[in-house]
Amino acid sequence: MTAATLSPARKTAAVRLDGVSKTYGKGAGRVAALKEVSVAIPRGSFTAVMGPSGSGKSTFLHCAAGLDHPSSGTVRLGDTDLSGMNETALTKLRRKRVGFVFQAFNLVPALTVTQNITLPFRLAGSKVDKGWLAEVLRRVGLAERASHRPAELSGGQQQRVAIARALVTRPEVLFGDEPTGALDTVTAKEILGLLRSTVHDMGQTVVMVTHDPVAAAFADTVLFLADGRIVEAMPSPTADKVAERMTHLGAWS
Repeated sequence: MTAATLSPARKTAAVRLDGVSKTYGKGAGRVAALKEVSVAIPRGSFTAVMGPSGSGKSTFLHCAAGLDHPSSGTVRLGDTDLSGMNETALTKLRRKRVGFVFQAFNLVPALTVTQNITLPFRLAGSKVDKGWLAEVLRRVGLAERASHRPAELSGGQQQRVAIARALVTRPEVLFGDEPTGALDTVTAKEILGLLRSTVHDMGQTVVMVTHDPVAAAFADTVLFLADGRIVEAMPSPTADKVAERMTHLGAWS
């Protein structure tokens, strides 16, 4: 299987990859990280991406988010083709239309919660919608922590700040790279529940790379990668079904 269609129509896709391949190196050292990947991820959906180490998960995320250029094929964010855009244009696009949440919280220690959340606006030289900022703070449960600094917060609260920072720009897609990897099990479920609620309540599109079947079970669909290809798209996943499929992919062999 070299393609997966999660969207019934092109116009509904928040992100679309068509025949995307990505290679690194040359000659004998050449590595194919992605091979002819085609997938349409619908707006307002939660998609998890899983696979064994070296399967291409991070490369998939980087290409889909405009952090890396594919060697061939096209990537579209909505109706925008990212293929011909230079780095300056991609940087502007990511600031305005894409949100990121990583395993590391990437907060600035000297800044308050509010200052960390609004940092993208300061970098872009644009104004903050204070009403929306207040709403985002409320949704992530940090309204009473707005003036605190990262050192005064728990790990889960710090990740909530990172999610709020990603949401405050009203991104078309929020990309997560192991966003609960540094958290304990209980806190991780709280963060995953928060991500789930952004999809259900706000219509947010979330694409998350994870190694955890429990985390993947919060998604609407799980994409399984192996050897740079999408080998299955599992709708309505459960932790047990995901774990079983991962075992057959060789992730835990």
